[in-house]
Amino acid sequence: MFCRNQSARATIARGSALEMEIRRGKFRQSIFMDTPQDSDIQKKIDYEIRMREGACKLLAACSQRDQALEASKSLLTCNSRIMAYMSELQRMKEAQVMQRVARRSSDAGPMDDRSPCKGKVAISDLRIPLMWKDTEYFKNKGELHRCAVFCLLQLGGEIFDTDMVMVDRTLTDICFDNTIVFNEASPGFELRLELYSCCSEDDYSAGSTPRKLASKLSSSLGRSSGKKLRAALEPGACSPVSNGGAAPLLLPVPPVPGPKYHLLAHTTLTLSHVQDSFRTHDLTITGNEECSYWLPLYGSACCRLAAQPHCMTQQMMSGCLRVKETRIRAAERDPHSKAQSICISNQYGGEEVTHTLATDCREDTQRWMEAFWQQFFDMSQWKQCCDELMKIDQPSPRKPALITAKQGSLYHEMGKRLQHLTLFSLENKYNT
Repeated sequence: MFCRNQSARATIARGSALEMEIRRGKFRQSIFMDTPQDSDIQKKIDYEIRMREGACKLLAACSQRDQALEASKSLLTCNSRIMAYMSELQRMKEAQVMQRVARRSSDAGPMDDRSPCKGKVAISDLRIPLMWKDTEYFKNKGELHRCAVFCLLQLGGEIFDTDMVMVDRTLTDICFDNTIVFNEASPGFELRLELYSCCSEDDYSAGSTPRKLASKLSSSLGRSSGKKLRAALEPGACSPVSNGGAAPLLLPVPPVPGPKYHLLAHTTLTLSHVQDSFRTHDLTITGNEECSYWLPLYGSACCRLAAQPHCMTQQMMSGCLRVKETRIRAAERDPHSKAQSICISNQYGGEEVTHTLATDCREDTQRWMEAFWQQFFDMSQWKQCCDELMKIDQPSPRKPALITAKQGSLYHEMGKRLQHLTLFSLENKYNT
């Protein structure tokens, strides 16, 4: 578990460049104090750790398939967020060190402090086509293979997951209806999309251990062969199990019983993939047909990836500007006038059009020029995202997990009894 003994002490990864510099004596660890932003990330880490502990307890107590799949999905998402937050915290610490080194260095050259604005990046209408065999899809032959799948999307320190979808040969596409919005994206963003899959027919009970597997195999192979196989598979006092005098056969038992999701495919989307329309992107497939979680992916993912830079949606500068008259005419010059001019040229239909803007003083001119240069820089970094404002829908509300009580289970019987007791108490209340 990730924890810290002192609330104000910085988190420094072991073996990192920052730790090596501290060991060489160039920096003192005491100067790395947590900023408010560091504290916010630490709170996020602590929250995800508590969520992970709850997911582990829930996964160990699950007796139904849908519950176990949702709990395992939550556990994987929490682990991914913890790792992302810790990496982001480490990058922030190293950036603080580099910034201080640049300020103290006497031979440092002039540095351009201009940085592009942030923006929103949204992905929606995610579709992943499947490529079933003719005998499986059209003739409905073969074993019915069902998998639970979901997508994990990461951009910087933000990680979101989609709803879980059950997939079998009756589907031609894996459809995710979620609209996921990342609010603090830079123009150099890398949006990683990962598709995870888990076979829904596996045994999720806590007793699904190598001992139980050995018992099933020995009973199916016969008495003589089964005894030999059982002796080879059953673990002894140590974790390596005996294998008839040969090399030890390692059958690791997972720390948390239950279903396990596996990475089936992934891709990385960047600014060049942003387009205000439906577009197809290539997937890198990591699984194979021998895996239980395998699905016949076509090798591509279709989605709408849109972006809204802050320079297109937020007010960057406000004030008074006058459009200066540029027609030539005779006029007396005011000796007390301190007006400054700013000329802006644009291309309209192949023709250059120039507008002259006037300010009241030099300070206003400098502020407006800085705002214009920042706007030009932002537009050059966000490129096609500044041609026209793209529409981004609000994130869709999450659907509740489809976890239903099993008929005849204790949970179901308790629900019926509670409902009966409530009705009985209401009848007595009105009768009296």
